[in-house]
Amino acid sequence: MTSPSTSRFTATQWLICIIAAIGFLFDTYELLMTPLVAAPAIAELLKIPQNNPIVTDWVGRLLWISALCGGVFGLLGGWLVDKFGRKTVMALSIFVYSFSPMLAAYSNSLEMFVFFRSTTFIGVCVEFVAAVTWLAEVFSDPKQRERWLGITQAFASLGGVLVTAISIWISGHIKNLPHMSLPHGLGATEPSTWRYLLMTGLLPAIPIALLLPFVPESRVWKEKRLAGTLKRPSFAALFTPELRRVTIVTAVLSACAYGVAFGALQITVARVTPGLPELKQQAAELAPLRKEGEALNKQLNALPPDDSARKELLAQIKANFAKQKPINDVVKDKMDYVQFRQEMGGLTGRILLAVFLFIGMSRVKLLKIFQVPALVILPLTYFVFFKDGGELFMWTYFLCGLFTVAQFSYLGEYLPKVFPLHLRGTGGSFATNVGGRMIGTSMATLNTVWLAPLIAGGAQAVKPMHVAMAAGIIATALAVIAFLVGFFLPEPKDAEPKD
Repeated sequence: MTSPSTSRFTATQWLICIIAAIGFLFDTYELLMTPLVAAPAIAELLKIPQNNPIVTDWVGRLLWISALCGGVFGLLGGWLVDKFGRKTVMALSIFVYSFSPMLAAYSNSLEMFVFFRSTTFIGVCVEFVAAVTWLAEVFSDPKQRERWLGITQAFASLGGVLVTAISIWISGHIKNLPHMSLPHGLGATEPSTWRYLLMTGLLPAIPIALLLPFVPESRVWKEKRLAGTLKRPSFAALFTPELRRVTIVTAVLSACAYGVAFGALQITVARVTPGLPELKQQAAELAPLRKEGEALNKQLNALPPDDSARKELLAQIKANFAKQKPINDVVKDKMDYVQFRQEMGGLTGRILLAVFLFIGMSRVKLLKIFQVPALVILPLTYFVFFKDGGELFMWTYFLCGLFTVAQFSYLGEYLPKVFPLHLRGTGGSFATNVGGRMIGTSMATLNTVWLAPLIAGGAQAVKPMHVAMAAGIIATALAVIAFLVGFFLPEPKDAEPKD
């Protein structure tokens, strides 16, 4: 049985949990800045209209480049966690993803912007693994460990809500904010809102810097290192006979969870929402205006940068955009509402996982609680309910977020248990970064670049219904794979399952 002294919470444990919760919250906050700042930033830096196809192409490239960098360097970061310590690497990663967006806010070139968005992604990828590994070693009581891993990770879902709220606040107060030597857009009298939003990425560095001096490095890791008994971390060790199964299974499960999130849920907000039946009128009004805008942008892109005719074309594009704006505002409000439903679903999923961890049950059974309903909800949402729209679609989309995001927290709680002390960071990083960030996130590209155009009969013919169909195919296929692979998930040795 667990002794009272073991289960009693200390001030140090509280501080560590607070730091971890802040880290998880701002992980999501920093990443979800990208869909809010990418298009306006790229348009301003390239000095072209935001609806120009070049902007859309670069948004896709940015997502791919940052995810690839995060996966590669995040994998290295997991090795560094085992080599140099959990607290040390976590602190460095938080400072990397705190200062990177602030530096990106001062970007005067597209290359500078892409570089610092990529370093932001790298910091997030490293921080997640470092935080769950450090937190897992704070508690000697297995029950406390799994509960607080679940509870602190629930804060990740608040990051999306917070970044959206701050973005709205900045838009409403832009004229009263100090310029802080931020660059201005062409012809603008004040810095753009995307620059101010990036500046807020510095927020997590402040409480972390104040709290870190009062918390120790992982005691068990430090004791073994000082005693000279800590084994060297190695990627090859992940594929030894005793670890090969758990390494491959957790990487596949992580790839499936991230694949559903990026290949279906995230794409839904921007690419599927405009096709909902309740926006049919707006779609009809926008169609001719967008066709006109595309033709104007095509002419603009064909001209050399110093051609005098560009000025007249830019004026026509600006007038076209002004006509689209009131209609686009209605669509944007709906997109914000859809995004909010997903974030609330994700938050609910993380909370439910924490509740189930309090109850206690086998790892496989706990995973199936979220996997089995996903097998039904995901295809129904995209193949059936999207066509009718309304609240039924919104609630099933909420459930899609719930069952998918809960699996992120599940893996974050599970991974530190199944790898030995000297490989906890390395093993967790392989599953999260190689499986999730590098393979899973590529499902977004698979949807929009290959599958949706294939269904539509060509890239130019792609409509929201085709993206929804592709999202449903990808999400359903990955849900089936995750369900089957989940049966091979081994129980952690320190788990005390209850049926």
